[in-house]
Amino acid sequence: MEHKKPHIVSYANHIWVWIALLILTVVTVGITYVDLKHLVVFTALSIATVKSTLVVVYFMHLKFESKILAIMLGISMLVFITFILLTFVDYSFR
Repeated sequence: MEHKKPHIVSYANHIWVWIALLILTVVTVGITYVDLKHLVVFTALSIATVKSTLVVVYFMHLKFESKILAIMLGISMLVFITFILLTFVDYSFR
């Protein structure tokens, strides 16, 4: 089994990601006060996707894993987004 060199992530990096997550949370709460009609759910899900990507890449260290793991995650996200879009299309034509 191949041993990988350990990676060291600075505290500053974690703090910047945490600040970005806080800002995105404030934006998510803030969009509920804006009258976006049907785009509120789409916007909230888009922001949640960005937040989950930040968590996976930095806190779960996907940034330092092999590319095949990132590709598998990307394919899974593509399937998830497809199902969400199909659900929105089905719901909008009812």
